Amino acid sequence: MSSNQSVTVIGLGPMGQAMADAFLDNGHEVTLWNRTASRADALVARGAVLAKSVEDAVQANELVVLSLTDYDAMYAVLEPAADVLKGHVFVNLSSDTPEKTRAGSRWITERGGVHLTGGVTVPPAGIGKPESKTFYSGPRAAFDRHRGSLEVLTGTDFRGEEPGLAALMYQIGMAMFWPSMLSYWQAIALAEANGLKAADILSHANDTMLAMPHFLGFYAERIDAGNHEGDVDRLAMGLASVEHVKHTIGDAGVDTSFQSAVVDLFRRAMDAGHAADSFSSIVELLRKSA
Repeated sequence: MSSNQSVTVIGLGPMGQAMADAFLDNGHEVTLWNRTASRADALVARGAVLAKSVEDAVQANELVVLSLTDYDAMYAVLEPAADVLKGHVFVNLSSDTPEKTRAGSRWITERGGVHLTGGVTVPPAGIGKPESKTFYSGPRAAFDRHRGSLEVLTGTDFRGEEPGLAALMYQIGMAMFWPSMLSYWQAIALAEANGLKAADILSHANDTMLAMPHFLGFYAERIDAGNHEGDVDRLAMGLASVEHVKHTIGDAGVDTSFQSAVVDLFRRAMDAGHAADSFSSIVELLRKSA
C-alpha cells in the first residue's frame, strides 16, 4: 500500500492533531471528524477535509485512525456509524486496558470492520519522528497493508495478532512511567524543602535515570532464571535504605505517602522470609496469585 494513501483521522485532541499534521506533511489526503469541529480549522486550512458526520468520515477512506480518550469514547463516537464500519480498517490508538481493547476489537469485527490496536509510546511532540515507536497488534495482513502509512506517524513494533498485546505493552510502559515521574516530583519536593530548585538537582536526576538500563538488564536475566540470590544486594539492607529515604522526606515536612507504599512492599517481603534475598524478590509479592 502506498505510503501516501488517503486516511481518516477521528479525534482531534493534541495527539490526533499531531497525527493529522504528520499525514498532511507526507502528502496524504486527510479526512477529519471531531465533536468540536473548530479543532479542525488549522488542518482544514492546510488542505484536510472536515466530514459532516462520523458516517461520512468513515466512508471516506479504508484506513481510519482513531485518537480518542478510551474505548468508551470509541463506542460513543462510532455507534452512529455502526452500519458503515464494514470494509474499513480501524487503527485504534486510544488508550485503555487490554481487556477493554479485546472487547472493542470484537465490537468492530462483529460489524464487519478490521481492528488494529495501537499503543503510542510518545507524546504528541514525538509524532512524525521515525525514532518514536508505536506498538501494534491485530490482523497481520491489515497491518502489513497499511504499515507505510502508519510509519508516517512513528516507527512500528508489531507484537502479534492477539488484539490486547499492543495495549498490554503500552500499559507496561505506563506502569513504569507514572511511578518514575512521581519519584521525580517527590525528589523535587524534597529538594525545595531544603532550599534547592528543580534545576539544582536536574543533573543528578538525569545521572540516576541513565544508570537504570544497567539495573534493568541485570535483574531481568536473574528474575527470568528465578534467581533472587542475595549476592549483590539484600532486601534487609534495601529496607534500611528506603526507610532512611522516608525519614529524610518526613523530616523535611514533605508528604511521605508515596515512600510509605515503597517501605510497605519491602516490609511485606521481609515478613515473607526474603530478608537475605535480593530485593528483586519483591516481584514474588507482585505476581498473580496461583
